[in-house]
Amino acid sequence: MKILIAEDDEMMLKTMEFKLMREGYEVVACPDGNVALDKIVLENPDLILSDIEMPFASGLDIVNKVKVELKLNIPIIILSAVGLEKTVLKAFELGADDFITKPFSPNELIMRIKRLLLK
Repeated sequence: MKILIAEDDEMMLKTMEFKLMREGYEVVACPDGNVALDKIVLENPDLILSDIEMPFASGLDIVNKVKVELKLNIPIIILSAVGLEKTVLKAFELGADDFITKPFSPNELIMRIKRLLLK
């Protein structure tokens, strides 16, 4: 299974990449939203993890592109710092499948990923 991570915080990106690779997933790490938008079409991931606030293209841009424009059935988990309730609700309206607040437990993230991939 291939997971694409869109996250502009390098430490957070590396941490998630390491954890997911240890769980046996193939990981496509993207340092910003534009790279993620390009890689989604090229890599065809099984699941997308995306930060909400990133340079060049936001998590909302990614959800919109995948779910609304491309009409792909790829589960998307949105990652966000506390206090962005309106943005999170917008992500759900566009088709995001789950949401997790930063900071989060890596084990909780793995459980949420497994739940979405088993659907």
